Parts: sequence; structure tokens; C-alpha cells
Amino acid sequence: MIDQDRDSLIKYRIQQAKEIIELAEFLINSNKLIVAVNRIYYGMYYALTALALKHRFETSKHAQLIGWFNKEFVAKDLVDKKYGEILRNAFQNRTKGDYDAFVEFPQQEVDVMLKEMKQFIIEIESIL
Repeated sequence: MIDQDRDSLIKYRIQQAKEIIELAEFLINSNKLIVAVNRIYYGMYYALTALALKHRFETSKHAQLIGWFNKEFVAKDLVDKKYGEILRNAFQNRTKGDYDAFVEFPQQEVDVMLKEMKQFIIEIESIL
């Protein structure tokens, strides 16, 4: 991939992540909490893919991407370990919401997830 294309894709992924914030807020306000949880994770995922692109790491597997982030950034104390936990929890909640039956997420928990997603995106932007 040409560096100019890579830089454009990084900017695009960050923009996607930021747009998800507004969408997640709308979904929460519309009481579509399971869908909001899905979008919250994907907001973090898009930011994380931008970081991976910057460092020339590519994978189509979410678990590999999360593992790479934990190994290269969390374990090396380049980011606070709370961001690894936020990402892991968001991934687990998204998986639960997408695949398990009869799942409900309390409004307060989803509000916290939204706040954590915003913090995560800001953190990723700061290290880009």
C-alpha cells in the first residue's frame, strides 16, 4: 500500500470512529441498547484499525487485532492498561449482544460503555 493511500485510510477509519459516537448516542436515546453496544465496539474497532494501519499490522480477525494492541501497546505500557480492558469488554459485550439470546444491557452500563469508547478513540488519536 502506498503511504499516501495508507494515510488516507487512517484518516477515514478515524472519521468512521467519530461518526459512530453520534450514531451510538442516537441509538441509546432511542432505547436501542443492543445495537448501541454493537456500534460502540465498532467505533473502537475502526480507531484500532487506523492504529494498526499506521504500524503496518493487518488482519481480518478481531481477536488478532485486539491481541496485537495488547501486546504492542498495553503490555509495553504505551497506553494505560484500562484501554485494553475497555476494548476487551466492548468486544465481549458486542459478541454477547450479537449472538446470545435474551440479552439486555442496562441503560447505565451502556452510558458507561459510550463514555469509554469516546476515551478510547481520543487515546488512539493521541498516539497516531
